[in-house]
Amino acid sequence: MTRLLVILVLWLMLPILVENVVYHHINNSLLEKKKKFIEHLNQEEINDFMENQDDSTQTFSEFSTLHSEFLVLSKMPIKPHQKKTTFTNEYRKIENEESEYRILQHHFTYEGQDYQLEIGSSLSEVNDLTFVIKLFIIIVFVIILLITFLADTFYIEYLLKPFYKIIDTKIRRVNEPETFDHTPIKATSRDFRELDFVLNQMMDRITEVFKKEKQFISNVSHELLTPIALLKNKLENLLQNQSLDDNAVDKIAGSLKTLDMLKKIINNLLLISRIDNNQYELNEEINLREIVSDLQEDLQDRIEDKDIQFMNEMENDFVFIGNKTLVHILIYNLVTNAIKYNKPKGGIIIEDGFADEHYYISVKDSGIGMDESQLEKIFTRFARISSDQEGQGLGLAIAQSIASFHHIQIKVKSVLNQGTTFTLLFEKAN
Repeated sequence: MTRLLVILVLWLMLPILVENVVYHHINNSLLEKKKKFIEHLNQEEINDFMENQDDSTQTFSEFSTLHSEFLVLSKMPIKPHQKKTTFTNEYRKIENEESEYRILQHHFTYEGQDYQLEIGSSLSEVNDLTFVIKLFIIIVFVIILLITFLADTFYIEYLLKPFYKIIDTKIRRVNEPETFDHTPIKATSRDFRELDFVLNQMMDRITEVFKKEKQFISNVSHELLTPIALLKNKLENLLQNQSLDDNAVDKIAGSLKTLDMLKKIINNLLLISRIDNNQYELNEEINLREIVSDLQEDLQDRIEDKDIQFMNEMENDFVFIGNKTLVHILIYNLVTNAIKYNKPKGGIIIEDGFADEHYYISVKDSGIGMDESQLEKIFTRFARISSDQEGQGLGLAIAQSIASFHHIQIKVKSVLNQGTTFTLLFEKAN
């Protein structure tokens, strides 16, 4: 920025600098000619001048052949406090040809008589030369500016190369602490080495926190689910007591139902937490067409109960690497969601295909649909589309976590009272 400012200032000052240099050179040349004229001046030469003078002006003039220079000697009284030598730029008309001249005016007294000596040098060629010089210097400045910009760009790129490597290797590509690369980045700058060292320390602390969190989740799982199981077992044993009346049996059955719901919520939350903490491995070949076929068989009773027409129109045996159990849960949640919020005698269509070289699978239903406000919060935990339906509002939250874990994008389109379409867009087509 400072360098650009300096070049800009020089550019603005360029015309003044060139003009001063040129005028300084012309002034010195005129002073030299004046000096030679005065040194060789004598009364006889003045008399010769006066014999050729214009009587009306008492002025002698001498011009070069091309009118590039002139000399004028005039009888003129010297005014008080008048400068002895001055320089001016004036237009003079010589033999009907007007040109601009740099003129030296020198006043002197010789043998009691005051004279004014004018020596002029044409500026026409000088102006042309000045323009050429200015243009040349401007071109040079532009070239220097371009070279400076390119040099700075490549030099800064070279200096920041370790920084970009740190960003790319240790920040952008890190999805979980376990995959963090602690290898030191080679850098000549002490600042970058310090940044790399601090990032390694920070990630070590984060890794430790993750380990503690995972341990905490494991402990919570044991501490919460164990007493629920014991309590459920006791209530089930109470139901075997023949002395209980119908009212007591109904209350115990209601309590068992509540415990089952609580256990399911805890298991779902633990599942989301484990997925978010990358506690599952992605090392299995998964065929989505097989998963959908298996789900259709498993859910056939629920499909028939609601009199829904289920159409599996998948045509591709797309296979990718992931966690088969989690992907099964992902598709299961989308299909059961389509069944739950569908209309009686409605339909569900499952399609697949390729778009922009990416594989996709869509689950489309003819259900109640959603408005924009509902679409904004469908992946929020405990958010439910309709209060008329049973559930804890965790199905789509789990689906979102599983999709993110597998780098799958979920897109949703819905029209109120017409239906909803969930599309899974896979990161890469095989």
